[in-house]
Amino acid sequence: MRYAIALLIALTFIFPGNAKAETPENTAAAASRAAIGAQIPDVSLTDSNGAPVSLANYRGKPLLISLVYTACTDVCPSIIENLYPSIEIAQSSLGIDSFSIITVGFDTVHDTPARMRSFARSRGVDLPNWHFLSGDAASVDALANAVGFTIVPSSGGFDHMAQVSVVDSGGVIYQQIAGGVFSPPAVVEPLKDLIYDRRKPMTSLAGIIDRVKLFCTVYNPNTGRYYFNYSLFISLAIGLGCLLFVFGWLLKEFRRSGGTGPGQA
Repeated sequence: MRYAIALLIALTFIFPGNAKAETPENTAAAASRAAIGAQIPDVSLTDSNGAPVSLANYRGKPLLISLVYTACTDVCPSIIENLYPSIEIAQSSLGIDSFSIITVGFDTVHDTPARMRSFARSRGVDLPNWHFLSGDAASVDALANAVGFTIVPSSGGFDHMAQVSVVDSGGVIYQQIAGGVFSPPAVVEPLKDLIYDRRKPMTSLAGIIDRVKLFCTVYNPNTGRYYFNYSLFISLAIGLGCLLFVFGWLLKEFRRSGGTGPGQA
């Protein structure tokens, strides 16, 4: 059932015109989209070792936020397991310290630091800068509302969407990634935009370098990996070589003709 809900929500992101009736799935997807551009609150949470953490600590670089509950046996484990390979690829392509990831337990009665630590271990999460956090009801509800994450209690636990929120370095939601399968491009492309700052004008050497990295870091679907594409530089080198050749030929012809031109004796 929960897989069906996640799929329906993902489809409303892809085909929003097909959303006719006001259903819980459509409402959840609309809330998720409406959160884009919102500022996340600086709530206080607790890491899996019991230490206090403020969301303000994650400012300064992009942040991925996912919400789960540890008693979940289908959607939540699937979210983490499907997200893991894309996070691994993003870290190897963009840099381990270029962004952070937090997974927050929203079942505040049961999702203690110990349970979050056990949940991460059972899912095999061993990547740096991926933190599993818990918190009180007020803090977690404030975060869930800010990122547009809808939670509906059910007889089996909770119904909720499979969502990862991409937050920029200033704490503003940049993009939502919906659906139970998080492909590398779905995760890496918005991170590329933020890390290499697509919005930055190319008025400095740093801006030019970042723009080159942005466009030359490309995904190879055959290998499932990102790589730096040098073909742009090769094309530029060939183009520059052709221009220099033409300029040299024109200069040679000009000298051979004695440097005369129109109006000269």
